[in-house]
Amino acid sequence: MKTNNHIQKLISLLAASSILIGGTIGVNLSAAAQNYPNKPIKIIVPATAGGGADFIARTLSVQLGEYLGESIVIENKSGASGTIAAEYVSKSPPNGYLVLMAQSTSMVIAPHLYKSLNYDTIKDLQAVTQVAQMPFILAVNAKLPVNNIKEFIAYAKANPGKLNFSTSGNGAGSHLAGEMFNSATGAKMVHVPYKGAGPALNAVVAGEVEVAFIPIVAALPLVKDGRLKALAVTTSVRSMAAKDLPTLVEAGLPGYDINTWFGMFVPANTPAPIVDLLYKETSRALKQPEIRERFLKEGADPIGSTPAEFSALVKAEFVKFAKVVKDSGAKLE
Repeated sequence: MKTNNHIQKLISLLAASSILIGGTIGVNLSAAAQNYPNKPIKIIVPATAGGGADFIARTLSVQLGEYLGESIVIENKSGASGTIAAEYVSKSPPNGYLVLMAQSTSMVIAPHLYKSLNYDTIKDLQAVTQVAQMPFILAVNAKLPVNNIKEFIAYAKANPGKLNFSTSGNGAGSHLAGEMFNSATGAKMVHVPYKGAGPALNAVVAGEVEVAFIPIVAALPLVKDGRLKALAVTTSVRSMAAKDLPTLVEAGLPGYDINTWFGMFVPANTPAPIVDLLYKETSRALKQPEIRERFLKEGADPIGSTPAEFSALVKAEFVKFAKVVKDSGAKLE
């Protein structure tokens, strides 16, 4: 059951927020916010069970439900790079009972890949908090004659058009990571799309291609076994799950930063006190040692940013990937 502390907190936040919503709708929303939550909350996951977003949502759900005083229900709604789920949540009532656990693909990449979508990432969805991020690892076949990222950059630049990098398909994060690397270094690696992450990973292990940008959780076991060489992570700061690996920024590529991030969104116009409560209790849950340990084991760095910080990130990434996608020529129907 929800506690009186939650009610008092929401009442105080409402008074401080100075939200002006006209007429009866404003009164109803304010009243609903004061009593939030008083029924189960549903988290919509834009992917099938077992994927990264599903893992993030389910790992958080029990602890978050305890903090909010209501149960959390997970619903998987996959398809179209996560855009089906994003549209569904964007058009739902702004009352805090339907939350999207999105990943960066559907929020800042897919809008530039599809000719048209029935939702606007910036206008129709309110960012709540960035929950976690998973970097890619720039990995190469074990037989490639390089041993660190600086050697690889020099080798790639000296052999333009001779290195191939595998990805899970056009427009995938791994594809855009490679295109960003080409742009930053002038390496001119050739993109080789495969039908899924598994075949793309197997291709670089087998030597069909020389390079791949691989999700960290999939890459590390192969690196440990000596089947791949891990050279760098693609985030602007080192990953907590692989602290010994340098970033591409450290290797001399300023501004290079791409990862798969996961974050909470609610429909636009959700009352600020509800957004703030969801953020604070999620951030609180992310500080729990057991949850942090489970995240790091899967290669996910826990974040817990404020709504303002996350909103700024989403807007910046939306602009960044508009250019990256355009330059790559990737498109989806």
